[in-house]
Amino acid sequence: MSDDAYTFGLEEEFFLVNPATRNAATRVPKLLLKLCQQRFGSYVEHELMQSQVEISSPVFERDEEARAEMRRLRRGVAEIAAASNLRLVAAGTHPLSAWHQQAHTEKTRYARIVDDFQILGRRNLLCGLHVHVAPPPGVDRVALMNRLMPWLPLFLALSTSSPFWNRRRTGLLSYRQSAYDEWPRAGIPDFFADEAEYGAFRDLLVRAGAMADGSYLWWAIRPAQGYPTLELRIADCCTHLDDALALAALFRCLVRAHVRNPELGTVRSALTRRLIDENRWRAKRFGLEAQFIDERDGSTRTCAQWLDAALALVAEDARRFECEAALRHLGTIFARGTSAHEQLAIYRARREDGASGTEALRAVVDWLIGASVL
Repeated sequence: MSDDAYTFGLEEEFFLVNPATRNAATRVPKLLLKLCQQRFGSYVEHELMQSQVEISSPVFERDEEARAEMRRLRRGVAEIAAASNLRLVAAGTHPLSAWHQQAHTEKTRYARIVDDFQILGRRNLLCGLHVHVAPPPGVDRVALMNRLMPWLPLFLALSTSSPFWNRRRTGLLSYRQSAYDEWPRAGIPDFFADEAEYGAFRDLLVRAGAMADGSYLWWAIRPAQGYPTLELRIADCCTHLDDALALAALFRCLVRAHVRNPELGTVRSALTRRLIDENRWRAKRFGLEAQFIDERDGSTRTCAQWLDAALALVAEDARRFECEAALRHLGTIFARGTSAHEQLAIYRARREDGASGTEALRAVVDWLIGASVL
């Protein structure tokens, strides 16, 4: 592969749902994962809770191959789940399920997480989208990460899919991000000088017994553990596959734009990280309606204006990767709303028709089941 291929991949976390109750499954047959791995190999794995499953993609160079393969994986896992009378749901939180009814997967790593973090681990009934992009060899991923961080709230706003928690409306578009704020080493990372300083911090925590390795640094963006990639982790799991692919295309283009223009994102102050976090809060709360603060002049700009700026910045990169169609889909998200908007619209409509809160949430889950594998 050429040094400027900017290869990429996706990780998607899903819920496995009982179609009768619409709740997340409390127990999942071990045969289900075995059948998934027989068919798809290591691309399908457990997650922390038994009611979750993760799809990890192969390495992609082109948008169209990512689209075909991720659709194949989603539909294939959904077919295998259906054979066990379960359904696949793509969302940041499950509208109906209560965390205390869930059991964690029997795996050493997950048992350690639950033991270390107690109720935080047991409450981790959350699903996200992670996007990996490999910058060219020799590019310091942490220095690049620093420059990309102001864009993180935009990715959250475009992906929100977790408006419900524990059978209640949260008033947020992404409750998942708020839940992760309880965890250590989560949220917006600090501005480490470079990979060496980041590695020194990681190694210090490992030596001190705080964590086993760098995969326990759960920040919204990080240099990946074990891969030569920069990993975007802020996004909720996208119900619509095309939304996930559009976000992956935008992140890939932004990575290349910042590599080819070394001056982008280099200006920052003592305010920068806190302003990024303020904008992240606005994305959690208001989603596409968020007003983001621009540190350069103290003004606020709409989420749509923020996206327009990103698209103008990456026009050359979109042509290079031939992913213009994927980026145009970001406009569809604005016109249609994110999954969170769609879930809330279904809930409100059913409640206005006289349905109880539980009945309305079941309707939301039914929609999620259908939309997740289109």
